Amino acid sequence: MEGKKKAGILITLSGAICWGISGCFGQFLFVEKNITAEWLVAIRLIFAGILLIGLGLILQKGKMWEIFKNKADMKQLLIFSLFGMLMCQYTYFAAIQHSNAGTATVLQSLNPLIILGVVCVKGMRFPNKVEVAAIIAAFLGTFLLSTHGDVYNMSLTGTALFFGLGSALGAALYSLLSGELMKKYGVYVVVGFAMFFAGIIMIPFVRPWNYEILWDSGTIMGVLGVVIIGTAVAFSLFLKGVSLVGPFLGSLLGNIEPVTAIIVSLLFLGSVFHPTELVGFILILGTVLGLSAYSGKGVKVKKKKIEYEIDQVRHRGRDLECMGK
Repeated sequence: MEGKKKAGILITLSGAICWGISGCFGQFLFVEKNITAEWLVAIRLIFAGILLIGLGLILQKGKMWEIFKNKADMKQLLIFSLFGMLMCQYTYFAAIQHSNAGTATVLQSLNPLIILGVVCVKGMRFPNKVEVAAIIAAFLGTFLLSTHGDVYNMSLTGTALFFGLGSALGAALYSLLSGELMKKYGVYVVVGFAMFFAGIIMIPFVRPWNYEILWDSGTIMGVLGVVIIGTAVAFSLFLKGVSLVGPFLGSLLGNIEPVTAIIVSLLFLGSVFHPTELVGFILILGTVLGLSAYSGKGVKVKKKKIEYEIDQVRHRGRDLECMGK
């Protein structure tokens, strides 16, 4: 069992690392090949969607088409395709284009705070002390990241910050709009078709055939890195790993993605980070890890409480049986 868990950890980390690397491939294409986020996202969504649908047909066979038999779920899939998948993907790569892969990935990591806000509003409650501390740390981290600590100087452009925060909102909508569909139909169905539909939606607006792309070895490597490594390989590894280690540990291990993007963009893409940016990164990533650990602890406590109540019911049942005898 211990060996199985270790293998699951390595597989999960590998999947998250692939996601981090895919953002760096995107940065390479934007900087070195003058490719735009619009073109790359349209191409990525269509071909990655086809790839995931193909994998789903191999792994799930006829189950891939069940979602189209339910009109309500099909409508939800289309909503997710537009407001979850398309928004998440486009804003993320646009943030990379206007800043770098590390910064964009860290800003996208703010999405749990948006989800927290939705949870508090739906539950009609105020954030607790831990959640307030996380919010303050996240805002401070974003402030340091965008200003280097100087309120009169923006180190990030307004466009980069807009798309970075937009990617956090897109990632939050991605999670909120897809949850029930994922449970019912699986990732390959939901993500595969959502990617494909989102790509089709982009085609008439982007018209990728009008772009003059220099198809050399670097361009091909970059596009394949975004489409294959960042999609088919990343999803397959991460999902396999999570099936071995569980969703809670999987979500914690997934935080290696922004760390990977920072390291790769620093070492291989020539990105330069100011010391205060690194402090901002640490604050934001620490916030995400802290919230994940806190929510996981809450789930465990709730589970123990339920188990205790079940035991109490069982004991009462035994007492009644004894009285009856």
